[in-house]
Amino acid sequence: MNEQISWVSHAARSLRGSVHVPGDKSVSHRALMFGALAEGTSRIRGFLEGEDTRATAAVLQQLGVRIETPADGERVVHGVGLHGLHASTDPLDCGNAGTGMRLLAGLLAGQAFDSILIGDASLSKRPMRRVTNPLAAMGARIDTQDGLPPLHVRGGQHLQGIRYELPVASAQVKSALLLAGLYAEGETEVIEPHPTRDYTERMLAAFGWPIAFEPGRAKLSGGHTLRATDVDVPADFSSAAFFLVAASIVPGSELRLPAVGLNPRRTGLLEALRLMGADIRVEDPRESGGEPVGDLMVRYAPLHGVELPEALVPDMIDEFPALFVAAAAATGRTVIRGAAELRVKESDRLAAMATGLRVLGIVVDETPDGATIHGGTLAGGTVESLTDHRIAMSFAVAGLVARAPVRINDCYHVATSFPGFMQLANRCGFALGLAD
Repeated sequence: MNEQISWVSHAARSLRGSVHVPGDKSVSHRALMFGALAEGTSRIRGFLEGEDTRATAAVLQQLGVRIETPADGERVVHGVGLHGLHASTDPLDCGNAGTGMRLLAGLLAGQAFDSILIGDASLSKRPMRRVTNPLAAMGARIDTQDGLPPLHVRGGQHLQGIRYELPVASAQVKSALLLAGLYAEGETEVIEPHPTRDYTERMLAAFGWPIAFEPGRAKLSGGHTLRATDVDVPADFSSAAFFLVAASIVPGSELRLPAVGLNPRRTGLLEALRLMGADIRVEDPRESGGEPVGDLMVRYAPLHGVELPEALVPDMIDEFPALFVAAAAATGRTVIRGAAELRVKESDRLAAMATGLRVLGIVVDETPDGATIHGGTLAGGTVESLTDHRIAMSFAVAGLVARAPVRINDCYHVATSFPGFMQLANRCGFALGLAD
């Protein structure tokens, strides 16, 4: 991996065509894990061929699960059952995948053996107490480095189901507790201050585990069995987000994004862009593998600033970098509140986007839990991605409407979630290249 990769994004005339974005990362991670713990063989289609999801597959293989790759975007997982995993003599490397590490912490808490979860430099700085503390309340023993990875998960613990109210809404923490709950005695119930993505709940049901869930609440008991099933992974809404914003702000654009996952706990950006005046339609809404899916049609439309409703924040937490760019290109000011979670992602995304947009001539007033973005004309300049894939792709979109080229440093991590982004983007009209 070349850590010196930088991009230059130039102004575009218009974006046109059909853009097939990669499979959903969150669904891909979970399909691997549930397939591994199931009885029987599961086939995954539309699997995201990203570094994060491949890291999760490699971890499961270290734990004794046979996973085949018959073709790009496909995996065949030979399940070993709930108690069929084996200890690894080496640490389990999650790479840059926070989802992988946090979910695996819950999964491994119920095993009979010890495991050590490690990650790259970025993941090693991400807080883990938010997941290790509630797991400890269930009886798990997980040692950290002052709350940070690596995680030493002690095996052989007796887990007890708990009723846990999340202090901060987090689908990853909720999912870790539900995974531990598969191994726990009694009932595990997770209550959220705001509803988050319910991929784990939907997929557990698809794999045959009895679970009761509604927005903001999920409950299951231990002692059941997961049954192998086939999973069709929808296109990733977070990946589609960059093209939704790009086509909304580049005059003359019209893009079609087929078979995008439209889980209502994921599509806050769709609502936010519509509030700003975006022209986005959902065509052929349908269901695939328990997940709502549809084709998105987006056309250029002049955007205006809004006060973002805080209720949308949990449903678009990964899409905020793209929203910042939409707000920068809009008329008037956009006010964001209640998004402090952005400070503990792959980077401090509030600071990273505010700093980068200021370089490009946009006025941004940063607050502890959000920002006010004063829309205007973007200038050129050099911005730092902080090795954060979503920051890099967002500034690639910003360059499409800037008066001069935008250079984005350290873009190598884009492969964690969106391999082939540059090629796909350029096919529909981006002017994105490698920097000298």
